[in-house]
Amino acid sequence: MRYSTVALGLLLVGTSQAKQYGFLKDNGNGSWIIGNDVWNMTQERIYGSKLYYKDQELVGEATGHYVSYNGAASNLAWTSAKIVKTGSNYIDVQFDATEGEMHWVIFNGLAGAYQYFVNRALPVLGEFRTLWRLDNETFTSAYNADKDGVLPPLSEYAISTKIQDETWKTPEGNYLTKYDWSGNVREQEYWGVYGDNFGSWYLHPGKDYFNGDHLKQELMNHRESATGDAVQLNMIHGTHFQALSNDVLPNGKIWGPWLWYLNDGKKADVDRRYNNEINSWPYKWLDDAAYNSRVASVTGKLLLSDGRPAAGAAVFLGDNHPNKTTLDMGSDYYYTTYADNDGSFRFTDVRTGLYALQAWSNGGSIGDVTTTFLKNDVDVTGSATSKTRLDKLTWSVPTSNTIFQVGEFDRKSTGFAFSGGFGAGRVDNCPANLTYTVGSSKTSDWCFAQNAKGTYSIAFPLPVSHNTSDALLTVSLAGYSQGTTVNIFANDVRIGNLSSSGILSDPSLYRSGTVAGEWHQFEFPINGSSLKASNKIDFRVTSLSTSLWRGPIYDAIKLEWI
Repeated sequence: MRYSTVALGLLLVGTSQAKQYGFLKDNGNGSWIIGNDVWNMTQERIYGSKLYYKDQELVGEATGHYVSYNGAASNLAWTSAKIVKTGSNYIDVQFDATEGEMHWVIFNGLAGAYQYFVNRALPVLGEFRTLWRLDNETFTSAYNADKDGVLPPLSEYAISTKIQDETWKTPEGNYLTKYDWSGNVREQEYWGVYGDNFGSWYLHPGKDYFNGDHLKQELMNHRESATGDAVQLNMIHGTHFQALSNDVLPNGKIWGPWLWYLNDGKKADVDRRYNNEINSWPYKWLDDAAYNSRVASVTGKLLLSDGRPAAGAAVFLGDNHPNKTTLDMGSDYYYTTYADNDGSFRFTDVRTGLYALQAWSNGGSIGDVTTTFLKNDVDVTGSATSKTRLDKLTWSVPTSNTIFQVGEFDRKSTGFAFSGGFGAGRVDNCPANLTYTVGSSKTSDWCFAQNAKGTYSIAFPLPVSHNTSDALLTVSLAGYSQGTTVNIFANDVRIGNLSSSGILSDPSLYRSGTVAGEWHQFEFPINGSSLKASNKIDFRVTSLSTSLWRGPIYDAIKLEWI
């Protein structure tokens, strides 16, 4: 770990200034120092290059803090800095760039700062992020709700073979990739990097500024393969697991505030801090009319047209009159929840505006439902104590005469073999051939994805006096990575295919995803005269991509009479 005598001297200056408030010091050379009596950082034109906490510098040989969009292609360059607000125990420091304002809200005595970004001129984009790249000797481990452990040492990359997009194969035959450190964004309380004595964390008590829906996934931490930096990534608008996400971002859109928090590396302390932040959200100290224009709650109750409550349904409040999927939305603000057993749902602290309400099955007692509920022009207005109550909502579902169903419709591969979490090459465990026998096989006998030449078959009987009506095969995919074509046959008669020509590709399967990517649903009619006493539906892979791990991630398959 390197120490700078000059920087340590400035730290002492900062400490004396921070006893009443945090501080901003202009060095007069295009750099600034911000902090309080606990920590401070030197901000240069692009990078926050030095970070002091508990008398130790935490960036070391790493890059530090920066803000960028479209990957690393465009780093924001700060042209000025000023204190825009002084509260009774905090200051709001604003750094200006052409694209917008990065704010650091520094409370006296707080180890860290609240951060938020205000858009002014960001282009149409998919990826926008803030991040820390920190000293790899101090920060040796990483945590998110999906993965916790020691980051692989840089030396392991050196002896491994790179096989594709930030993915290596070790001499032992294991896979090494940053994508194993991904997580489901809206399920995270906090994430970060830590070691024996220090931890650096992001806490997001609010989630409405993130793009996407319940299944939004993002890369969160990793070892930088070129330099060894410990990376704490804050993808506030991300596309790592999506087919499309190019959003026009309105002037004034705010991401955050979230809390960047320093501690001794103990997660129990971060747990306690997160509970405090949840109880304080939305933060009262942010003076922005649109941010503060919220209602306390939006509530409603969803019932299916067949009389069942929409128990456990995924419910989403997003773009009005949508022309994008819920996962691909990202221009504005988005709210997610799940319905109770009686179909009741509740969103809290919702910004005022016009929304569309959508809902879909999340498995369980409505795991047979293939349709999506949509209600446009949901008008959310009122004060911070107001409650928007929607009328009883009826979700139209067709009457179904089901022949068989494999899996539950929930836009996920949950329940299938090898599904769950993030793991590079998990699809290697799936066999080239399998047969699912209706009536005796279990859900877990079907594999979550298909990526080898061979056939996945569903065998099912029909009584001799079976209905001779036509049938409909519904195939729901939790994701699809292009390059592998699956031809679908009913009793050896081809009825359709799953291929790159008709499906937008997402990178989930080859970026460690095993549960979901972009959801797709297809229907294939089957002539009733082709069905007999003993039947099979085949999913045959006859052509493979030359790239690794391409193909479908399965959600559910259903055959019914029509």
